[in-house]
Amino acid sequence: MKSRINNEYNTIIFDLGSVLIDWNPRYLYRKIFATEEEMDDFLQNICTPDWNEEQDAGRSLQEGTEMLVATYPQHEAHIRAFYGRWKEMLAGEIADSVTLLRQLKESGKYKLYALTNWSNETFPLALVEFPFLQWFDGIVVSGREKQRKPSPTFYQLLLDRYQVSPEKALFIDDNLRNVKAAEQQGIDSIHFIHPEQLKDALITKNILN
Repeated sequence: MKSRINNEYNTIIFDLGSVLIDWNPRYLYRKIFATEEEMDDFLQNICTPDWNEEQDAGRSLQEGTEMLVATYPQHEAHIRAFYGRWKEMLAGEIADSVTLLRQLKESGKYKLYALTNWSNETFPLALVEFPFLQWFDGIVVSGREKQRKPSPTFYQLLLDRYQVSPEKALFIDDNLRNVKAAEQQGIDSIHFIHPEQLKDALITKNILN
């Protein structure tokens, strides 16, 4: 997609996990498994990203957990730890990204929204943990809406709810799959790698000085 210039943007949409919030199951499971190999095998084959995304899409934590326990009873304790000790997967805010968010907020030039794949059962914990989430003009949570990125209807839901014109919006996400889906909806996007790269991209687009 051809990049637009600053005066054509009035809305910036952020992903949360791995962009503004440092969430990673490995922070918990390194405490549980003796080796990285054991941990990686568990997270790649049992508590997989695809399984977790079903909870992000609205399946209850209990249903998701009990389904896996029934399938892998030998791993019951480790499976139950995923949501039982979920807060241990949070390492805190990504400070340099939050600084950029603050600068955008204080500029007063843009509406700020978040579009996040997140369980509706765990998201309230994030609201308590991360006060900067209150800076957004709106947050669309997949678990609440029972749909998730990269579904086109999930992006459209945010556009419709907040009367956002896709041609005036910029979307930021660490997952290239989600970035491509946003671009298919006509939303210019940045594939987030790290805060300095994001800052450079925002400067290039004349959004930040």
